[in-house]
Amino acid sequence: MGKTGLIIFLVLCLNRVIAQNQNEVTQFSSVLNQFLNVRDFCISEDGNEAFFTIQSPLQDISQIAYIKKEDNGWTEPELMSFSTSYMDLEPFLSPDAKRLFFVSDRPLNDSSKEKKDFDIWYVERSGPEKDWSNPKNIGTPVNSGLNEFYPSISNINNLYFTLESPDGLGKDDIYISRWENGSYSTPQLLDENINTSGYEFNAFISKNEDFILFSRYNEDDGLGSGDLYISMKDENGKWDKAKNIGAPINTKYMEYCPFYDETNQTLYFTSRRNNLSPKPFDSVSDFQEYINQSNNGLSKIYKTHFEINGLE
Repeated sequence: MGKTGLIIFLVLCLNRVIAQNQNEVTQFSSVLNQFLNVRDFCISEDGNEAFFTIQSPLQDISQIAYIKKEDNGWTEPELMSFSTSYMDLEPFLSPDAKRLFFVSDRPLNDSSKEKKDFDIWYVERSGPEKDWSNPKNIGTPVNSGLNEFYPSISNINNLYFTLESPDGLGKDDIYISRWENGSYSTPQLLDENINTSGYEFNAFISKNEDFILFSRYNEDDGLGSGDLYISMKDENGKWDKAKNIGAPINTKYMEYCPFYDETNQTLYFTSRRNNLSPKPFDSVSDFQEYINQSNNGLSKIYKTHFEINGLE
């Protein structure tokens, strides 16, 4: 093979590897493409239920929906029973699947019609086929007069969440509230290996609290906009300095709202990635299908195989 042929061969091989890497990240399911914006996703341990947020184009209307797996396919999405005119978002299912945490600006009780700041709420059930309870506010000391977001629960019920507080390191920071003697303790700010003077938010905690996935916005080592980061806990129980998990998961577009299935080593996350390109269309329906089904710059749920132990 001549020099020119070798160069062409290497370029083709490189392009193939890049394409394979890009194909590792796929949309979660086409059943969600009927919605303009879908974000903050969680899935049950048995893989048979998924909960997610659907939103209007400008994200000023926000509701939680769910799907169930039947005959190896997903059902049509339905709204949760507690749906109201207030903003509900960011569902997180407890490991035993009996409690669903979420965030809402709904008032504390039915006697008021006035929106509150964003608090963490939950609903309960006795089993997968049972009805959900009415929403319950998780209360103090977790909730406050500030905005609390993105609850994530470990196996021992420790709660990790995002808080907008003037006492934090940045505008958005990640906190922990420990489950002690049947109640949650005063939230504590995670250290500077996690939080910075910038934006840290949307934290997913592993079952055993040995790693944490979260989003940072517009960091110097980022690929652009929001990126996903990971921190591992060391042998002394301290968080290592968080690392950008890199491409092809992170892009120049916004990546956020991670959820990790430890059993199947599958990372689910929200992204606004866009690979639309001009092309001829046979019809309006052809145009609509291409726009709706593609990675179109609107928030969609993506998944990829992701081995936490394989990170260096």
